[in-house]
Amino acid sequence: MLAKLPLPVFTLLLGLAITQTFGCTLDKKNSAIAQTPQLAPQEIVQPGEILALPGKLDTTPVFNSNSPEWIKTEGILLSTLPTNGKKVAAAHLNFPFKGRFDLFAHHYTHTPKDLQTLYLGVILHNPGKKPVTVDVLQAASYLMQDAPFVTLRPYIENNDGKAYSGPGDRAVGDVLRGVRQADFPAKLIIPPGLSRMLLNHPIPVRNLEKPVNGRSSFMRLRSSDRVYAASLAMFAKKNSDNTERPPTLGEWQALLDNGNFAGPRDKTPTPPNATSGALIYGRVAGVSQGSQWQAKLVDNPQTNLTIPQRGKAISYVLDTLRSGRLGTQQIQTAKMLVRYPDTAYEAHGNYGVEYKLTLPLSNNTNQNQTVTVTLETPLKEDKLSQGGVRFRKPSLDFPFFRGTVRLRYFDDQGQHKTRYVHLWHRTGQVLEPLVQVILPPSTKRIVLVDVIYPPDSTPPQVLSVRTLDK
Repeated sequence: MLAKLPLPVFTLLLGLAITQTFGCTLDKKNSAIAQTPQLAPQEIVQPGEILALPGKLDTTPVFNSNSPEWIKTEGILLSTLPTNGKKVAAAHLNFPFKGRFDLFAHHYTHTPKDLQTLYLGVILHNPGKKPVTVDVLQAASYLMQDAPFVTLRPYIENNDGKAYSGPGDRAVGDVLRGVRQADFPAKLIIPPGLSRMLLNHPIPVRNLEKPVNGRSSFMRLRSSDRVYAASLAMFAKKNSDNTERPPTLGEWQALLDNGNFAGPRDKTPTPPNATSGALIYGRVAGVSQGSQWQAKLVDNPQTNLTIPQRGKAISYVLDTLRSGRLGTQQIQTAKMLVRYPDTAYEAHGNYGVEYKLTLPLSNNTNQNQTVTVTLETPLKEDKLSQGGVRFRKPSLDFPFFRGTVRLRYFDDQGQHKTRYVHLWHRTGQVLEPLVQVILPPSTKRIVLVDVIYPPDSTPPQVLSVRTLDK
């Protein structure tokens, strides 16, 4: 079955299986890298503490549309509308949004019949008797053809947003910078009892080298009153001259009212209470709870983070999940408020969740200390076998993190820095630090690290603070 798929699709699906549905699509040049002769791997254990991340997810609901990830048949991807008046009641979860909420939609298609263009639609419905205003605070949507999966250097200064690898990486990077793309309105006003399209965007495959494409969309929204949301997939309609056109609002509404689930369905996830068999996380389709995790990384007293001894590190886990807690008992995965029965039980991976981390670094010694901060991906494990997070040289080949982080701090010359840095690293890769500062005796320096966890990355990661041995 898989052997009949186009090579990029086969490779992608194989990668997904290897990484328990968290991995992602093929990066160009990876196959060549994989064929390069490698030295015998050297395992490196980072000495120091591994700690749970302080804080917790907020309660902001997230419309989370990621199943089916690969779409072949049109239909309903995710609907939070009520069941009344709907032909397939099971496709509607009856969950209204009011106030702040996020919207995430991440889907691909390959080799559709006659190379038709697939459209992704997001519709908002106002059930009330007064107009509702939806503020589009930030919004970005990208095709895979506009943000291909490419191999990049581990670090690229990315203040201009031109470094990215994959559409999800690019979309959440834009939102981190506060961008609202020009084709999204600042406000969407929905009359009482009616619906409006928030997104009606194509996923074309015709004229591509391989008929494989996808679209990743991420938005931060605020509604003045209750609204319902739905994401749908529909192939382009035909004009009288046989050219393609986007579906109309009426056609989307008809699909919402009368349509069934889009397909094919993804693998059914493993129930949380299962004690045997392979762990299948599944893909997310529902409303998850939590769009932001704020954490102040401190020890005692509760205002500072005492830097570790020279040659040691403190690592805080990031985006831990059931089978990757790195020796902690913490699972950071967002819970699902509503979901379809054949989709993920939790929002594994926390795609689109923003981690806002404050590090008040404090040097309590009587000497200058050189301190570094690094976001890194150790080898994935649940229980630490050797008393520290593990890395290796050479790293494993598959890329596990592709995304942009924002760093804000005062450098050693007293200048305030705001840097956006794109990261592209493989699992177990030994990395240079993101930030390096010299702390004089009895001083403190605050470093702020912000990252929106990028789709097509694989958790968990750690944020490590090291004091160099020099």
